[in-house]
Amino acid sequence: MPSHIKLMLSLACLATAACGYIFMVYLGQQGPSYAVAFLGVFATVAMWIFPEVVKKDLKMRPPGS
Repeated sequence: MPSHIKLMLSLACLATAACGYIFMVYLGQQGPSYAVAFLGVFATVAMWIFPEVVKKDLKMRPPGS
């Protein structure tokens, strides 16, 4: 995935997590607010660390494999 797309997805993920955190704090839910913040950061870091899965073309296989 191109870096500029990852960057936009990262910003969207962090903005969504921030909104979720603020909403949970507004509701008075302290524990779930920390979970929302952690999962948002974790998802963003994981997107940058782990590579995306790329399928190999099956047509390139030799016959009989």
